[in-house]
Amino acid sequence: MRVLPRHLAAHTFYHLAEPLAGRCCRGLACFAARADAPVRWSAAERDRSSLYCLGKCYAGPSAADHDPRPHIEVHSRQAVLLGNVLTGGVHRLADYVTRGGGTARQRAMAMAPEELRRAVEMSGLRGRGGAGFPAGKKWQAVAAQPADRKYLVVNADEGDPGAFSDRFLLEDDPFRVLEAMIIAAHGVGAGQGYIYLRKEYPLAGARLADAIEQARRAGWLGERFDVELVIGAGSYLCGEETALLNALEGRRPEVRLRPPQISEYGLFGAPTLLHNVETLCALPWIVEHGAVAYAALGFSSSRGTKLLSLNSLFSRPGLYEVEFGLPLFEVVDKLGGGLRRGRLKGVMVGGPLAGIVPPRLLDTPLGYEEMQAIGCAVGHGGVIAFADDTPLAAILAEVFRFGASESCGKCTPCQRGTPQLAAMFEAAMEGGRIEPGRCADLLDALGAASLCGHGRGLAEFARAVQTHFPEEWKACFS
Repeated sequence: MRVLPRHLAAHTFYHLAEPLAGRCCRGLACFAARADAPVRWSAAERDRSSLYCLGKCYAGPSAADHDPRPHIEVHSRQAVLLGNVLTGGVHRLADYVTRGGGTARQRAMAMAPEELRRAVEMSGLRGRGGAGFPAGKKWQAVAAQPADRKYLVVNADEGDPGAFSDRFLLEDDPFRVLEAMIIAAHGVGAGQGYIYLRKEYPLAGARLADAIEQARRAGWLGERFDVELVIGAGSYLCGEETALLNALEGRRPEVRLRPPQISEYGLFGAPTLLHNVETLCALPWIVEHGAVAYAALGFSSSRGTKLLSLNSLFSRPGLYEVEFGLPLFEVVDKLGGGLRRGRLKGVMVGGPLAGIVPPRLLDTPLGYEEMQAIGCAVGHGGVIAFADDTPLAAILAEVFRFGASESCGKCTPCQRGTPQLAAMFEAAMEGGRIEPGRCADLLDALGAASLCGHGRGLAEFARAVQTHFPEEWKACFS
């Protein structure tokens, strides 16, 4: 486990140079619950370098020194992802093997890479990090490159405020992560893997480092394929794949222009396969049980299961594994048990760049295209409930504050536009009036000219809020 050496220009980019101890979280899930622990929230607001998610959204407002275990439940026909997490975790390789771990690795290594790629494609597995891109297409693109060296990169920078699913896969099932990496590397011909882990997850870092050493001693890792764990230093933008690759290279983690795609020119200029933790962790189950069995789970174009992280405003906050197709009202009422206080204003699913689903649209099924059709997203599966004690202008101001703080600064619409939008909605909270034309111009520029999904997503978030909460939106301008 190491922190990469960085170019001088990269040092000023990150915001977690100081220790985490004693600090409080300012993520959106904690913002939604700020009335439940005002002292903690006040401390988070005063922090000169905002800490935007500790992965403890089930206990918000959270603090680095406060770490209860969440409720964990499987609400799907098959426990594809949470089997070991449910029992408290598996931290010794021998125990993992006793519980059936490693079978998929052996089976995958006996398969031709082409056969393995076909299985992933047939399963219908899509990326769980946000965009939902078909995993099989990624694999085929990397495998098709005639290169002597290829890389596999795991995006363990789970930066979306409201999500903590990857955290518990990393802490409680690290050998599944490594087994999945070995399978993926075989499928695309990668010889070296990197796990880029956020600094906010110190326990995950310690357990992954130990798991990697155990896997090396057992011969799982070595000359044919090895894994290195790299610890980040605090940046939401490192969740964007090209910024993450720049971070691994020690450069300032700004977004790269594309093309070329990273499947052609990725880490250190070589073809690179990049997945997030949850996506990879489905692979052992797919190999062991078959692509057809996996594709039988879920619905429509969204196959398999999804992890959902429910925030502390629910009566039963925690981590849930569900099948795609579950209506959102079941997520709110059946899984979450409704709100523990107040009336539901709306639900943010998929992170701060997704829209807010109003109560009247909770019959929408959980699915990539279905959520997109209402201007929202599955995203990474963080589910943040907002109660009626939070005005819409306050949510907008907090989202744009977050957007401004985490902008990489490379493109002008995002760098200059997000602070102005945050200031506008802050003024609206104090009774000021937003100039409609100026706000519309800034949102149009964000949506049309931002280099990556950060700026574009913020614009889409605002447009979705405008659509679903028209009266409260208009009130910001009057």
